[in-house]
Amino acid sequence: MLIHRTAIVHPEARIEPGVEVGAYSVIGRNVAIGADTNIASHVVIGENTAIGTGCKIYSHAVIGTEPQDLKYNGDISHVEIGDGVQIREFVTINRGSRKDSVTRVGDSSLLMAGVHIAHDCHVGKEVIMANLATLGGHCSIEDYAVLGGMAVVHQFVRVGKIAMVGGTSGLMQDAPPFMMVFGPAPARVVNVNNIGLKRRGVDPEVRLHLRQAFHILYRQSLSTTKAIAKIEETLPSSDELSYLLEFYRSSERGICRSKLEVAPADEGEAAQSEFPDEFTTSIPAT
Repeated sequence: MLIHRTAIVHPEARIEPGVEVGAYSVIGRNVAIGADTNIASHVVIGENTAIGTGCKIYSHAVIGTEPQDLKYNGDISHVEIGDGVQIREFVTINRGSRKDSVTRVGDSSLLMAGVHIAHDCHVGKEVIMANLATLGGHCSIEDYAVLGGMAVVHQFVRVGKIAMVGGTSGLMQDAPPFMMVFGPAPARVVNVNNIGLKRRGVDPEVRLHLRQAFHILYRQSLSTTKAIAKIEETLPSSDELSYLLEFYRSSERGICRSKLEVAPADEGEAAQSEFPDEFTTSIPAT
């Protein structure tokens, strides 16, 4: 353990062997830091924060401070950071906003410079958030998702696993798993995240079925209910496909739509095309 003489460490903090704490960093009350974690200079770790093993936290990151929530009344709440997480310069992670609530970041995630994770967010494992990506409160970012630089996610929104959210996107509704979502608010689904699926080792046949599901959901003028029914009738079952459909069924904020889709029609209504877009027409569903 190597703690710089100018660092301030609360006597109730628990620091495991192999931890390094840089100059002028501040470690607050009820903070636990796992073995071999490196904390650079000028880092602030507020209180009630647990940080896993082998993490690297860069200068001027601020973790475990009070939530930016007018409803917060001072109750004890927490931040939990998994193992092997990289937290770059000027990242901010707020504690939960209710008693015993937790803001959580999963193992091996990368939070690039200027990322903000608001109160009560749950970020999965191996998530990448590029520079200045921002989460509103109560967001859920599932495993292996990628958020591009300056992407903004509205509170209570979910981003499904292996989803790709493009830089500067404004996410107002849930981004489905295995898909690419791009554009200013409201961001739209543009394609299947085929490269991400390959990198995660998803079987080629399953990738094909996911592309076919994309076409049914976004290119055939069907309501979501009818599209899901058609997918279940015509495509072979797989864990990935089942998960995709369950994500659609369980969404509370609604799912991002496509700029190319023909708007799903209610019973007896004519469908109308909306938001024609040259960018998305140039991206084939492959």
